[in-house]
Amino acid sequence: MPTAAASLPSYAETRDSGLEWLGDVPTHWEVRRLGQIGTFAKGRGGSKEDEVATGVPCIRYGDLYTTHQNFICHARSAIPEGLASEYTPIGFGDVLFATSGETLDEIGKSAVNLIPSEARCGGDILVFRCKHRVDARYMGYTTGAWSATVQKARMGRGITVMHIYGDQLKRLAVTLPPLVEQTTIVRFLDYVDGRIRRAIREKEKLLELLDEQRLVVMEKAVTGQVDVRTGEPFPAYKDSRVEWLQETPEHWVGLTLGAATTSVQTGPFGSQLHADEYVALGVPVINPSHLMTDGRIAPDHSVAVTEHKAAQLSRHRLAPGDIVMARRGEVGRSALIQPSEAGWLCGTGSLRVRTRPTMCQPEYLLLVLNSSGVRAALQLASIGSTMPNLNAEIVSRLRLHLPPAAEQLAIAEFCREVKARHDAAIRHTRRKIALLREYRERLIADVVTGKVDVREAAANLPEIAPLDTVASGVAAAVSA
Repeated sequence: MPTAAASLPSYAETRDSGLEWLGDVPTHWEVRRLGQIGTFAKGRGGSKEDEVATGVPCIRYGDLYTTHQNFICHARSAIPEGLASEYTPIGFGDVLFATSGETLDEIGKSAVNLIPSEARCGGDILVFRCKHRVDARYMGYTTGAWSATVQKARMGRGITVMHIYGDQLKRLAVTLPPLVEQTTIVRFLDYVDGRIRRAIREKEKLLELLDEQRLVVMEKAVTGQVDVRTGEPFPAYKDSRVEWLQETPEHWVGLTLGAATTSVQTGPFGSQLHADEYVALGVPVINPSHLMTDGRIAPDHSVAVTEHKAAQLSRHRLAPGDIVMARRGEVGRSALIQPSEAGWLCGTGSLRVRTRPTMCQPEYLLLVLNSSGVRAALQLASIGSTMPNLNAEIVSRLRLHLPPAAEQLAIAEFCREVKARHDAAIRHTRRKIALLREYRERLIADVVTGKVDVREAAANLPEIAPLDTVASGVAAAVSA
């Protein structure tokens, strides 16, 4: 892995570590196997059903993947004091390793326990307790670094679920600088890591703002609050007499969705299509779970039927320009059928809407149906005590105000351009986040394996200061 912090100096004196993947290390550092410096204990405990709001803090193996990165400063859950004896006790500075995972890259995910009070862990965890004097946070960094991840991946075993065992983790090699230097390294990494994390949080907030901005801009266009051809409001408005719409441009025409379509058709009844008739790689059946929030369809090719069965259900076939709506659960979520999806089937939990092109353009109607106002109106009109349900009659009665066909096309084109710009900005921001995370991993690996010397940089760090030259590599890493 290339060095992440080229601006930092190397150590003056190094020696061969004897490990191909590690290379040279500072002369005064040790390279030790975990089994040489500590002991392992297998975690034990009950199930998630034991969890309570308050009690003894408890770490479960899944938390190592979802909640903790390098450090465990608090527990996501707790167990009753009366059950604590059934779980494995963990102390401050213990390193917890997950013994099962989905991929080799994830196996052995670890974090050091920094909870100062009594705490426990459950099963599928190995607890490492170091017998040497070490900086607890340094152990969190070094056992979770790329240099350790590579070793753990080679130790993992399994086909569908990966496993790693204590006898294997005993062979995990880590670098151990003198204790004082460990603390210095921690000071440096904490400082830079904190700034990287803040930068990532800011970009994650930007992602939320971009989504909000896209929705606001598109809804203003779809509801006529702005004329997309001029960028200004329309000259005159009228009361739409539709609760979700309020005012509408004066020249827009009010009508029901049924009047703007040739048919609103529910999917086949349960008696017409049974789950045991599904086959793999047949004609896809489109149910609500296959409708994405961005108007696309993501079919499950195991939810399909034979061509013979599809022919029997021909009235539920989908054609390009048809709109499929969810009529159960998250009612109103909709997607537009593309030419490559022609012939697929509308599922039992869905509705098919087929428009009159002279009155209503499918792409524009999709935007209307996916708008927040229409979704809320459909949710309110839906029937069902436990799960909302729509039927063809409810959807056909939905009141709309439609602009002329040419204006519908202009709005659809405008929204396509807005979405394209939004998607490009999202991709760019996500790439920045990925680069920041990659930089963090590379920097930690470089520091804890002695590829760079941070002692002078750490000594010059202010307690609280804006991004300075020490951390400026973060900005350089994501400037592209």
